[in-house]
Amino acid sequence: MRRVAILGGLGNGAIVAAAIEHARRIGATDLQVTGYLNDRTPVGEQIDMFPVIGRTEDAQHLLADGYWFINTILRIDGNRERIAMFESLGIPDDRLATFVHPMAYVAPSVQLGPGCVVMPNVSMSPGTRLGKNCFMMVGSMMGHDNVVGDYCHIAAQAAVGSYLHIGRGVHIGLNATVIENLSIGDYATLGAGAVLTKNIPAREIWAGNPAKFLRYAE
Repeated sequence: MRRVAILGGLGNGAIVAAAIEHARRIGATDLQVTGYLNDRTPVGEQIDMFPVIGRTEDAQHLLADGYWFINTILRIDGNRERIAMFESLGIPDDRLATFVHPMAYVAPSVQLGPGCVVMPNVSMSPGTRLGKNCFMMVGSMMGHDNVVGDYCHIAAQAAVGSYLHIGRGVHIGLNATVIENLSIGDYATLGAGAVLTKNIPAREIWAGNPAKFLRYAE
């Protein structure tokens, strides 16, 4: 078993931890969540099934102790600061745990970067490449031949088409739809339920059906 510390807690952290625990109990992963690194909840306190075992600054101590890591500290608006915080911890890529739940379909030619999480009922078609620390949440769909940057979050039930170029730190919201042959710039956001038919420039937030510019990310 590889011991895993999850950076985060309530929300994505607990959701990912529960999925890993489910996969472990049915013998489908060698990952074992031991707890969270969290700066808001006191050490020793429980978040769902697992305790807080330290603050984010304790990552180097756990690294020396043989831990692996999954980062779930994300923000829809202003994700650059959260990414910079994570990168400042100095966790090497080869100690980022990649997790694919056994109830997901991932085509053999899909490439997943270190630290990626693929949740139950996800479908990922051939030829797509995800950068590091990307999330495909429950029931989301990724089409074929896409290039996805680091730290992207595809929320539950989102449907992402094919031949897309998605930049770094992008969030695609719950039940959103992205048609084929588009680009989404770095740190952009597509709102929940939106239908994207045009390119999104970097740092812009779009919403609606069809999706339109709403405001700039902070």
